[in-house]
Amino acid sequence: MIRQAAVFLVVLLLPGLSHSFNPNFGSSVTHQDITVRAILRKTAEVCRDIAAGDFTLTIDNSLSVNAVQRACSTDPSSTSPLSTDDFQTAIKTIHRRNSLVDFFFAFSAAHHFDNEAFQEGRNIITADLENVKANVQNGNFEVGRETLGEICHTLQDFYSHSNWVELGKTTPYSTLIRRDQPLENLAGMNVPTCRSCIGNDCTDNILPEVITQQLVTSGYFEPFSNDKPAGKCSHGGSFDKTSDEDPVGGINKDTRNSNHGFLHLEAADLALDATLELLEDIRVAVGDRNFLRFMGLSQSSALCFVIDTTGSMSDDIAAVRDVTFRIIDSRTGTPEEPSLYILVPFNDPGFGPLLRTTDPDDFKASINRLTATGGGDNPELSLSGLRLALTAAPLASDIFLFTDAPAKDISLRNTVTALIESTKSVVTFMLTDVFPARRRRRRQSDGQNPLTRSLTQAQTELYRDLARASGGQTIEVSKLDLTQATAVIEDLSANAVVTVFQATVDPGRSENFPFAIDASIRNIIIYITGVQASLTFGLTSSTGVTQNSSEPSGPLATFSTVGNLRRISLNSTNDTGLWEINVTSSSPYIVKVTGQSSVNFVYDVVEEREGAHGGLNFLDGRPPTGKNVTLLVTLTGSDSATVTNVTLFDSSSMSEINGSVQSLGSNDYLVRFREVPAGEFVVRLIGEDGSSTSRTTSDRFQRQASTQLKTSSLSITAQANSNNIEPGSSLSFPFTVSSSVSGTFPLQVRNDRSYDTTAPNSVTIASSSGGVANGTVTLTVPTSAESGTDVTVTIEVE
Repeated sequence: MIRQAAVFLVVLLLPGLSHSFNPNFGSSVTHQDITVRAILRKTAEVCRDIAAGDFTLTIDNSLSVNAVQRACSTDPSSTSPLSTDDFQTAIKTIHRRNSLVDFFFAFSAAHHFDNEAFQEGRNIITADLENVKANVQNGNFEVGRETLGEICHTLQDFYSHSNWVELGKTTPYSTLIRRDQPLENLAGMNVPTCRSCIGNDCTDNILPEVITQQLVTSGYFEPFSNDKPAGKCSHGGSFDKTSDEDPVGGINKDTRNSNHGFLHLEAADLALDATLELLEDIRVAVGDRNFLRFMGLSQSSALCFVIDTTGSMSDDIAAVRDVTFRIIDSRTGTPEEPSLYILVPFNDPGFGPLLRTTDPDDFKASINRLTATGGGDNPELSLSGLRLALTAAPLASDIFLFTDAPAKDISLRNTVTALIESTKSVVTFMLTDVFPARRRRRRQSDGQNPLTRSLTQAQTELYRDLARASGGQTIEVSKLDLTQATAVIEDLSANAVVTVFQATVDPGRSENFPFAIDASIRNIIIYITGVQASLTFGLTSSTGVTQNSSEPSGPLATFSTVGNLRRISLNSTNDTGLWEINVTSSSPYIVKVTGQSSVNFVYDVVEEREGAHGGLNFLDGRPPTGKNVTLLVTLTGSDSATVTNVTLFDSSSMSEINGSVQSLGSNDYLVRFREVPAGEFVVRLIGEDGSSTSRTTSDRFQRQASTQLKTSSLSITAQANSNNIEPGSSLSFPFTVSSSVSGTFPLQVRNDRSYDTTAPNSVTIASSSGGVANGTVTLTVPTSAESGTDVTVTIEVE
């Protein structure tokens, strides 16, 4: 049975056809160019001010993500691996939402300052600006970034769509971000502002009296009608029908080839200055440290635990306490200190509350307060706890779930899978005492009678499936050995951990796995999870040196075994180049190779958009089966490395689909795959680092994304027109279901706050409907909801 789900986020806050700069890529200055330059410059300025003189980076438009991250680090001169993934992902979220304004608000004059909608446009900016500040203060960074992206688009469009540049202005119109200041000198509705262009020459089509009186106007834009007030300027361009009516032509400066394209660079420069002013306003409101966190500028990842607190879990809680204190005590004050701490307890009948803090002492105290009590029946609400963690953790977090019981809330499987795919977080399950038909006595610290409790191999299959979908592992150990297994948490919570290779082999068999070790990577660890009694391996280095599973300590590595986990730590003196590990087992197993390196990549599924403002649409959900798939891949951590090959790897058949790679500049690559079949894939990348000058050092590197990329014959797209709603109000948003076959499909809507929703129970795709069906979901928020509460909504169709 095919299941698909769409996930999106809205936040509660108290009241408070594209026609714009090209959205992302093009020969002219784009919204992405403006937004990214502003973020990098403002972030560097904040780091410079914090450094108080100990800052050498030149701040200009040539900054890169890698240069800013390194300059802002605790020790800019250090050669230790430093991940830029979070910084890059935050920037992508902002400019992605910026580009979507052209899609969701294509015909809203206020969102583009068309049709002289200055008051309405300013209202959008100032209201959303207050929302951004509130989101940042509440730690809702993701929705804050999305809202910021929308603000940037509207603000930037003012300078391209109005006559501000033509009036000779050289500084931003600061009133646009300040609700308390009046908008002055606006051209009235009955005031003519333009005359017709002379042929294709529009250099002098704004009336002289508009210039001399310094009247502010903007072009009218209508794609379906040529109506506009008499004497008014048009936006211009092939999609604007008003530009064919007197006065003919337009005044937009969206590209170099626009009607006023001769002022395109001036408009782009002012849009950049205005975006810098906007970011400074946010910085002042939220403070420097919060601003940097908002921009994703952290040197380390979050530490996130989801813990079963029922009566048999006292040993597990003690192990969590030990590893937590060990990590905090050894990393506080270092670049590897966790940027955020998240704790979600669960049992039955409850889960939560969520703790999300940046204070390590607060986290320690919360861990210390955990007690193992209750839980009369065996299954627990593990997926409810996991769902809460997935919605609370930053994107691409490592989440560790501890339990010795099966899931009671298996109905949340699809929701959790959708959240894993949308957040790209990695979930590792730490399961204790998993033995068929084995029974053990619970501790009686809660005064209850001894209870039996079991977790069979069959019951762990759900956890294994979720771990595989996320790129995580399912580690099964006895309670006595759990402390030894928590070394994995210390490994994966370190800074700049990357996946070099990962594969799942099911059913078990003998396989050879080649993987490349490059000069940038260190602390390389190989994990093999599976039934260890039937498993052997052999490791071969790039120079032909070998070591097998009968040698716990040898010329290439040292390894230890605990439960179903084999942890192989490669020696630090090993050579770079192509290595190989051969694994033989009659049972299913997973091989995962990790290390620490600055060089990595992030990606999004996109579709190419045609038209006057061609660009890329970012797509959520799974790509369609049998269709072409396009990825936007961004290389992180190096300004000298290049991508040479990107594939979709299917470990079930050990096969790969090659993509065609096109460089877009600035470490961005467009990768196209033709007619991708049904399957579960991961994205693998091969590249070369041009900074390597030594003939003995390999410049070839290999990286692999963690989360599976699945194709589906059924897809859902949904988008709320606003990310912000008020307590006591409702928000309606449309969704579209697409399928290659007709029929009626059951539909279910969930949200993680249990707020009331209304939606159809099913959707019907008729043979004459073009393979799509539309519907609407309405979310109603109680008046008692606190401002700043985030709500994650999922729509599931099967």
